[in-house]
Formats: sequence, C-alpha cells, structure tokens
Amino acid sequence: MGYENLLWLGGVGALMALIFAFIQSRKVMKFSEGTPAMVKVAAAIRKGANAFLKRQYRTVVIFYIIMAAILTVIALLGFVSPFMPFAFVTGGIYSGLAGFIGMKIATSANSRTANAASESLNKGLKVAFSSGAVMGFTVVGLGLLDISVWLMLLRYVFNRDAGEIARTMVMFGMGASALALFARVGGGIFTKAADVGADLVGKVEAGIPEDDARNPAVIADNVGDNVGDVAGMGADLYESYVGSILASFAIGSAAGYGWAGMVLPLLLAVVGVISSIIGTLFIRTGEKASQKELLRTLRTGTYVAAAIAAVAAAPLTVIVMDGNWGIYISIIIGLLAGCLIGYFTEYFTSETYKPTKELAQASETGPATVIIGGVSLGMKSTLAPVLIVGISVIISFLASGGILTTGSPDYAHLFSKGLYGIGISAVGMLSTLAITLATDAYGPVADNAGGIAQMSGLGPEVRERTDALDSLGNTTAATGKGFAIGSAALTALALLVSYVDIAQDKVAHKLDLSVTNPAVLSGVFFGVMLVFVFSALSMYAVQRAAQNIVVEVRRQFREITGLMEGTGEPDYERCVDLCAKGALREMVTPSLLAVIVPVVTGLVLGVEGVVGLLVGVMASGFAVAVYMANAGGAWDNAKKYIESGEHGGKGSENHKAAVIGDTVGDPFKDTAGPSLNILIKLVSTVSIVFVGLIAAYSVF
Repeated sequence: MGYENLLWLGGVGALMALIFAFIQSRKVMKFSEGTPAMVKVAAAIRKGANAFLKRQYRTVVIFYIIMAAILTVIALLGFVSPFMPFAFVTGGIYSGLAGFIGMKIATSANSRTANAASESLNKGLKVAFSSGAVMGFTVVGLGLLDISVWLMLLRYVFNRDAGEIARTMVMFGMGASALALFARVGGGIFTKAADVGADLVGKVEAGIPEDDARNPAVIADNVGDNVGDVAGMGADLYESYVGSILASFAIGSAAGYGWAGMVLPLLLAVVGVISSIIGTLFIRTGEKASQKELLRTLRTGTYVAAAIAAVAAAPLTVIVMDGNWGIYISIIIGLLAGCLIGYFTEYFTSETYKPTKELAQASETGPATVIIGGVSLGMKSTLAPVLIVGISVIISFLASGGILTTGSPDYAHLFSKGLYGIGISAVGMLSTLAITLATDAYGPVADNAGGIAQMSGLGPEVRERTDALDSLGNTTAATGKGFAIGSAALTALALLVSYVDIAQDKVAHKLDLSVTNPAVLSGVFFGVMLVFVFSALSMYAVQRAAQNIVVEVRRQFREITGLMEGTGEPDYERCVDLCAKGALREMVTPSLLAVIVPVVTGLVLGVEGVVGLLVGVMASGFAVAVYMANAGGAWDNAKKYIESGEHGGKGSENHKAAVIGDTVGDPFKDTAGPSLNILIKLVSTVSIVFVGLIAAYSVF
C-alpha cells in the first residue's frame, strides 16, 4: 500500500485540534470578567505578561538570526541538509506561537475563573480547564501542522524518498528545542524571582496574606505564572511532542519500515487528538468536592482519553505494520508508562497523600526540617519514574522484535526494529498530550484566579474555591512536569539512537561505544557535569533576581506612605520591570550552554565522546529533574495544606516554616527542574545537526 499517500492525515489532525482549541477559547470568552476591580487587576497581569513575552522574543530573535546564519554556512559546506536553516526558524516560530497563544487565553481566563468560582466550584473548574484545553490542543495542532507541512513539501515538492525525509526531519526539532529552553529558563526566572520576593517579604516579614494587594510584587507574581507555567510549559511540551514523532521517523527508516514507519506515528497523533477531545467531556465535579474528588475527575478525563487511544491504536498498528502486534504492545507500554508516572507524581506531591502530609507535619520543628524533608521526598520520588521508564524501554524493545544476542546473523536489523519500538512508545506516551497539557495549563489560571479574588475583595467562600482549584493545579502541574520528563527520557533515547545511526555513516571507522573507551567515559562525566552546572546557573539566576525584588518590596513598604494600611498605592510596574530585566539578562548563559557544550565536546572527543555526553545528560538529567519537580511540588502543597487549617493554619509559625520551604522549592519546580527535560533533548538535536562537522574536524 502507498502509505505516503496518507501523509495528509496529519494535517487533518492538526485542523481538528486547532478548531477545538478555537471553540474552547470562544467558550471561555463568553464568561464575564467580573467586577471593575477584577477587570483592573486582570488587565495589569495581562499587560505585564504581554510586555515580558515581547521583550523575551526580541532577545531570542537575535539568537535565531545568528544560528540561522551558522546553519546556512554549514549547509552550504554540505554538513547539514539545505532545508535545515528554514526548519530551524519555523520550529522556533511554531513553538513560540504555541506558548504565546496559551498565555493570551490564560490571561483572559483568570478573572473569568474567579468570577465563575463566585457562583460555584464546578463553574470555576470549567472555565479554568477550558482555558487549559486551548493551550493543550493548540500545542498539538501546531506541532502536527509543522510536521505535516514539511512532510508534504519534502515529498511532493522536492520529491525526497522516505529514508531521506526521515533522516532530514530528525534535525528539525532543534528550532523548537532552542525556543522552548529560552522560554522555560526565562519564564522560570521571572516567575520564581517574583514569587520568592513576594513571599519572603509579604508573608514572612510583613505577615500579610498571599496575593494581598498591598504587596508590590503581587502583580509580578501573577504575571510570572503565565510567562513561566503557561508560555514556558507550552513551548516545552510542543518540543517534546514534535521531537518524539521526528525521532520515530528516523528510527523507523533505519529499521526498514519506510513510509509505514512514518505514517504510524502520524496516525497515532491524530487518534490522540480525537481521544483527547472525548476525554474533556468527562471533566466535571460537584460543589462540595474534596481534593481527592477534584483529582479523580481530571484523572478520569486523561484515563478515558488514554483508553480510547489504546483501543483505536490496535487496528491502525496491525494494518499499517502488517500484523505486527509487538509494535502495538510498545504503544500500550508508552501510554501506560505515562499514566503511571502521572500517578506516582501525584502521590508524592498531592496533599491528599501521606508524603506531603508528613512534610507539612515537619513544619512543627521549623524550616530546617521542612527543607530536609522536601529534599528527601524529592530524591525518594525518583525511584518509580526511573523504574517505569527503564522497564518500558526493555519491554518495548523486546516486544517490537529487538534482540540482545549479538551472535544472531540478523542482529543489526532486529536491533533496529527493537529501537523503533522504543521510539513509538514515546509517541504513544505523548499521543494524548492535548488533554494532559490541558490539566497542567489549567493550574496557573486557577492560581491567578485566587490572586484576583483576594486583590478584588471577593468573599471568603470564593477564595476557598479558588484555593481548592489552585491546590489541585499544583498537583496537576507537578504531574505534567513528571509526564514531560518521562517522555523526554524516551524521546532523548530515540534521538541518541538516531545520532549513532547518522554518525556511523559520517565516519570511516566502526564506532567504539564501549564504556572503556576514554572518549565515551569522559563524555559521560561531561554530561553529568552539564546537568548540575545548568541547574546551578538557572537557580543562581533566580537568587539574584529575587534579591532585587526583596530589596524593592522592602523599599516600597518603608517609603510609600500608608502602604501597609491600604491607603497607599504600591508601584507594581517597578517589580514587573525588575523581574523582566533579571530574567532576560540571566537566561542567556544557561541556554547557550546546551548549544555550545555538545559541539565543543564533539570537536575535542569526536563522535564517540558526544555519545557519552548524551548518555550522561539523559541519565542524570532525568533523575535530577524528577527530584526537583516533585520536591518543589510537595513543598508548595505542604504550605497549602497548612493554610487549609491543619498544623496551625495561616499566619502560624508552622506556616512561616512551610513558606520558607516553598520558596526553596520554587526554583526547583518551576525553573531548573522543568528546564532539564528541554536540555536533554536540545543537546541531542544539536549533536545530530552538527554531527557532520564534528566527524570532519574533531581532534580525536
């Protein structure tokens, strides 16, 4: 069958996702923004978020111009595909657009969520989740659109065959990865500088409530939720989604599956769109719902979507892959792994489970024990995701036909088939990304809604509802981060395989990838080092930016007459401006490391050294990212658990101890941790793009 004639189906899936996103956005915009006070606060948040993203994108454009010029030169020298400079730019545009659209709807939905919550909890959930759905389906729709347009161009305009298209397009993820890293690091620095500054001075020193209008950093804090957790997360998961599909293209080509190996991931993505649309219909709750019930309704939606995708994938796989049930098992393993990682992340970060409750109890002996407990919890939480990914890799490899016995005459061919199983497992995990991201992107909207309710003087019952939605959002955000890093590990493994396959064609000798090869071993150490240095730089950036906010907030409390009494007007814009300048200044160095280190490593240690680097980054980055995300999420929810009335409630010494733990966790969960999964994939795609140059000019 001419499977290349089915490439247009990817465009159909993109269209369905984008139409559904548009419908959800219209649904959100039909709700009222609420009182004039609520409209005013929402407008200030929207203005700050728009201003920061515009400034950030202007900074990133300079990087893209320089990189496009470099890629054009090495394309003219024959080291990369002539399409690469254009694909690099389009990937960045689509990734940035996904984040920007998500941020726009989130800043329009926050006051509407607060106003809806004044009527009922279910109505507030409906508005917040619909805005998250806009983000989820926009990311998937734009990702499929980007892939489909390039597939159609390369096949029908430039007449390239399946193998050439697959090996070319695996490089196309670099543009999306680079933009995602800038968005994640820059947005993460902004949001956590504002959050830490607002909490340390407002809640700990001044003793005023969270989101109090008297706090000069409160608007910057709410702006940060949008530019970091919405725009940054959107660009992040856009890159994961596209990267997994492109990596499966390349591995499928190496395994000899041709067009069938490329069409199957596209069809799975389309099925995932349809399944996610159906899953959204199951998300609703009652007025007096507990945290466990709220979690259950979101979990029901994602599980229903995963189940529908699993059932629909069976006939597709059997038909396209000529009855190969092993590949179908690999897809199921990916879906199951995603759900399990989400569950265990929820277990370690939700206040409804024992670990976070015990962490809240640690506040009775002060902030030191809270911090020690959170670090311990985060480290312990790496066990389940690492085991899940490791087991899913082995099962996917063996189920799809891979063998580990090198003595077989068909070893190389069967090994490639097994690797395709790993790649398609990553696609399976991300196939229902639209609804998974919807449950994640909903969180910052609920968080903003609580702030608007507080600053606008709405009744305590409204804040109680928005706090319930916000606490749920913390858990779903942690779940989303766990899901993102799990998929990043599988995608990075597929990209590593693609790198080795392409590198072998570029060098005259057989690659020595044994751990006893000094180049490989040194590369592993460099990869582990890169993860820690990158994390250190991004957290140090939060520290520096937060210090400026703390100084500024203290100054305003000291110098503005009547500020603490509520008669003075704080200078919100000054804090927003300080956060923006700090984020833009500090995001450059850690982001550039991801591009420079693999190229320098390759030029010094050769292609084998880069393989070691990729292994080191992937293994250590996966574990460190899970540890940081879960520790930060647990610290945040332990604080909220105390605020609900447990262990002394708001304003108690226990609460102050938990706030300090939360501020330590802020850069863990929202800056360094989530940025690591992008680092893993960007290092991989940069290595693939520059492999020809490295093979030609490396010292060893």
